[in-house]
Amino acid sequence: MQVAVEDIERKSADALMAHGAGPWQAAEVARAVARAEETGNIICGLYYLESYCVQLASGRVNGTVEPVVNASRAGAVAVDAGLGFAQPAFARALPKAVEAARACGIASLSVCHSHTCTSLGFFTEQIAAKGLIGIGFTNASAIVAGPGGRKRVVGTNPIAFTLPGEDGPAMHADFSTAAVALGKITMAKAAGESIPLGWAVDSEGRPTTDPDAALQGSLVSAADYKGWALGLLVEFLAAGLTGSVNSVDVMGLKLRDGLPHDLGQFYILIDPAGHANALADRIGRVASEISDDAPVRIPGSRSKARQQITVDADLWAKVGALAAGSSS
Repeated sequence: MQVAVEDIERKSADALMAHGAGPWQAAEVARAVARAEETGNIICGLYYLESYCVQLASGRVNGTVEPVVNASRAGAVAVDAGLGFAQPAFARALPKAVEAARACGIASLSVCHSHTCTSLGFFTEQIAAKGLIGIGFTNASAIVAGPGGRKRVVGTNPIAFTLPGEDGPAMHADFSTAAVALGKITMAKAAGESIPLGWAVDSEGRPTTDPDAALQGSLVSAADYKGWALGLLVEFLAAGLTGSVNSVDVMGLKLRDGLPHDLGQFYILIDPAGHANALADRIGRVASEISDDAPVRIPGSRSKARQQITVDADLWAKVGALAAGSSS
């Protein structure tokens, strides 16, 4: 069925408030849910809404906390999410981080002690909308083993980056440093489908196409040692520079009960005008070179906003039930 993006946002906010979130906190998270659906990132959209709601109800996430912003140095901004959602914390801290980047040419923004941020690109897009380059890092519950291993050490640990352009992002990418996002494994299991070789290993470290065996085992890094190194870098920035927890110390992100996620996100904001300021020209040079080489493209450069989203009817009914205060 077709659903308007604004209706997705409104219903998501209603669902979150029905389970204990404050109005402005719910609005920020709902905006992220709607944006994920708008961009086709269904794993971070309505698919995640029920988890937010049940963890609000169980107390695993604080939906009413007021984030605390601190700027201890000229180019370093930090915000304590207080074991609440990442989206409201980021919203509170972004103006000061943008101000710092414009003053210094480059600045960092650390979000500590937060619930999973789900779509990391949602945040770097907002940085780019201010005319700045945004680069983000976050970790998650441990599910990825090192090359040749079977022990879960880090999460899918995504990286996202967005470069500003005249009419929206000139480049935008948001990807897991694992071979695949965990949600694609769980969705394959729910659909009774197999997964490609190269996504995961079973509990004995053997490559598998069985999503259930994968969930009992571990995911593998993208591009072998290269992805493993990037995943570790994300881990050390997201946990080490925010004071939040390591992936191995986070319980499953979608479990109803348990300790709060206590995760961190780390962002770098760069003002192109504070450097050589040749960004637009250099992007344009590459774009012109590949313009006649279909289907090659600069990631995110052709994204178009959509007003209507195709949503599974059963999922939309679930959203309606959540908005009415019900959850399974």
